[in-house]
Amino acid sequence: MAYTHTTVVALEWEDALERTREALSGQGFGVLTEIDVKATFAQKLGQAAGEELGDYIILGACNPQLAQRGIAAEPGLGALLPCNVVVRRAPDAVETTIEAIDPQTMVQLSAGDATREVADDADARLQAALRAITGGAGE
Repeated sequence: MAYTHTTVVALEWEDALERTREALSGQGFGVLTEIDVKATFAQKLGQAAGEELGDYIILGACNPQLAQRGIAAEPGLGALLPCNVVVRRAPDAVETTIEAIDPQTMVQLSAGDATREVADDADARLQAALRAITGGAGE
């Protein structure tokens, strides 16, 4: 099973990152965490490791209403939050890849109806955000 939804856009790095933040916000997600993997690799493994990776940001996106519903139904679900969204671009790439976790992976770990409902809602919102990112940018 694929565990992400992926789109590729012909946008410059900063534009793709900003459009991703805006699209997530438009679907009710806030960005709780932002991890610059390239900078972390450069700091911990050396500059060459960061440069080899290229631009790579992990956004920890959370929709508070969905998170509250999920955690109320199944407290351990918090271990799967927030929903990670990756924005990445290889060093010589002309396009940027955006990947969002497929919330249906939560359903595989829980048989609860409430978890399925939350996953369905989160999935629809994340896919709508990816469509918004590609709107006018091409895929």
